[in-house]
Amino acid sequence: MADILSVFDRTGILVPLRDAVHHFAQGVIAPMDASSSQRQKFPDEAWPQMGTQGFLGVTAEEIYGGLGLGYLAQCVIAEEISRASGSIGLSYIAHANLCVNQIALNGSEEQKQRFLPRLTSGEFVGALAMSEANSGSDVMSMHTRAEPVEGGYQISGTKLWITNGGNADVILLYAKTGERLTAFLTTRDMEGFSVGQKIHKNGMRGSDTYEIRYDNCFVPIENRVGAEGSGGGILMSGLNYERLVLSAGALGLAQAALDEALKYTRDREQFRKRICDNQAVAFELADMQANITRERAALYAYANLLDQLGPQAKQDKDLNGICAGVFLTAALMATDVANRALVLHGGNGMTEEFKIGRILNDVKLYEIGGGTTNIRRLQVARGLGCQI
Repeated sequence: MADILSVFDRTGILVPLRDAVHHFAQGVIAPMDASSSQRQKFPDEAWPQMGTQGFLGVTAEEIYGGLGLGYLAQCVIAEEISRASGSIGLSYIAHANLCVNQIALNGSEEQKQRFLPRLTSGEFVGALAMSEANSGSDVMSMHTRAEPVEGGYQISGTKLWITNGGNADVILLYAKTGERLTAFLTTRDMEGFSVGQKIHKNGMRGSDTYEIRYDNCFVPIENRVGAEGSGGGILMSGLNYERLVLSAGALGLAQAALDEALKYTRDREQFRKRICDNQAVAFELADMQANITRERAALYAYANLLDQLGPQAKQDKDLNGICAGVFLTAALMATDVANRALVLHGGNGMTEEFKIGRILNDVKLYEIGGGTTNIRRLQVARGLGCQI
């Protein structure tokens, strides 16, 4: 069988890994999806289950409990988990990429030893705290401040839209020191840290999203990531990895939508034949498959490129527009596929009995989170030399 992943699988690891993740995700994660969405609560038992499989520390070195693999492997895992559940896939990405991967890339040796083994096992849950009520795309306008004091920093501010924020043990926090950003690793047991309101969403309802607060929260200097004022560079250097892994989440949901459409149109009969055997329906399915195949090929190619470039990828500015473009088209494609799939369900697509409505609500997040579609277009345009 033709398999685009095999083109990049030089070590023979990735295809078996993808198959193992698919088996796990469909058997363990998929049955959790409906109930977690209904309860608007992430299934906490999923963390150690994913940790046992090694999925939570894909890019962390084996000495810290990780797999020591690259970003194509992380994309493959994120895609298959998201195919089983958009919500669980989103929380997985926030933990494994936005938190664990950044510690693996930028943390000190002491920080890696202190946090990564418990994050990769699923004992600890990780999160990223960057966005604020009035600071989303314009990240440098954030108001959270870290004031130097003896032995560390006193941090005050409120973060919003924090995936995993309600139960995160370790949070990669960005705050202003002077006019520049600095990154910190904060923990839920720090005095002055508190969890605020839970945010109830239209989609990704099984992925917990919270407001979190720092009220004169003391963070010791050993929890600072990198030098003071280097947070902007740390944040920007991780964006391309983030964009590709988020693209994998969108791709997984697109594949889930096609899976549901195929199942429904093969089972549903009208005028004495399966509705998938009508040309109009068959052509819709064909377009969906072709678009998914195209986006998967682009995602795998550029994730593989990041792996080949290694640390050099963080300095390659040409990748900013490329990775933003992959995320842009993957998210738009996924929403289009999910919308077509819902229409193919007819009236049943509007009921809770069928999964497709939940998929469509979930997938819309990928046009917004991680930088809106217009922010991604901005990055692509700047890559072309447009001064906007």
